[in-house]
Amino acid sequence: MPVVALLLGCGGPADTGEVAFRIPVEVVEIGTGDVEDLVLTTGTLRPPEVVTLNIEAPGYLQIGRDAAGERLVEGAQVTQGQTIAQVTGEDARLHARIDSTRRTLSNAGAELERRRELFEGGLVAEEELRQSEVAYENALYEFERSKLNASKATLVTPIDGVLLTLARNNAGLPLADGQLVAPGFQVARIAALDPLIADVDLVGPELAKVRPGLDVRVRHYAFAAAGLTGKVLRLAPEMNATTHTFRAEVAVDNAAQLLRPGMFVEVTIIAEQRLEVPVAPRESVASRAGKSVVFVLDGQRVSRREVALGLGNDAVVEVVDGLAAGDRIVVRGLETLTDGTRVRVVDS
Repeated sequence: MPVVALLLGCGGPADTGEVAFRIPVEVVEIGTGDVEDLVLTTGTLRPPEVVTLNIEAPGYLQIGRDAAGERLVEGAQVTQGQTIAQVTGEDARLHARIDSTRRTLSNAGAELERRRELFEGGLVAEEELRQSEVAYENALYEFERSKLNASKATLVTPIDGVLLTLARNNAGLPLADGQLVAPGFQVARIAALDPLIADVDLVGPELAKVRPGLDVRVRHYAFAAAGLTGKVLRLAPEMNATTHTFRAEVAVDNAAQLLRPGMFVEVTIIAEQRLEVPVAPRESVASRAGKSVVFVLDGQRVSRREVALGLGNDAVVEVVDGLAAGDRIVVRGLETLTDGTRVRVVDS
């Protein structure tokens, strides 16, 4: 019994103070930034238009030369009116018949003049004069057609552009000069490469955001750092019945000639953009009772505040209402927070 008394005497008074527990959190200060509403899609590049030059007069093919006298090749730049190829030889000459029709026209003109003189002298009837006039008109028509056929033996480009293909046979091999070609043979395909058109497909909700004139970012894996841009050119007037999508044409700037027709590219359409607006980290926004809330640091406590959100991405979101630049909000550790919770700020 004395032992028990001794132990009780040495214990001293009991400590009844409460230890305040504060939840560790990380906070950030609300700043301003740029936010965008983006439509992400893909497409294949093509020229805005393609010119095809085909042989119409049979003969022997001769490919044109550039300013340095070198034979044109695929990929060469050509200008409007430049000769791409010519068809020569007897077949081409006979097809045109320009010498024959020129002589016929000359004879018909001389005969018409003679009949006019005779008619004025009362030596022939008016019917004979009219027959000579008809013969002259027919000869003139044949001569003009011959000149047209002769001009078809020289193939010129009607546009500035690049030679996409040039004089290949059915096996895809280039033809040498002097090869006999028949009407219908495709000599060249020519197209301008700036801008190029990306055909992209949009689904219903995306179509509601997209309109002609919107700015576009374009990316190809080979030129990821090139900063390629463009604009929405036009929207298809009807839905594709097979894919249930809408086609949009995007004009892609290609002044540096990095891109080529047939390339597959990523297209980001900037549907809306807001600059220098209050933004918060996406992870700082919680959903409580169906509402978006943040926790604002207020001394050693936090205050729950409802916010209205606008545009954003996976990293940040625009705060339309409820916060101002300079407010400090919890970005980590908010899972168990309630209004008025005591917190301890730790370094991120």
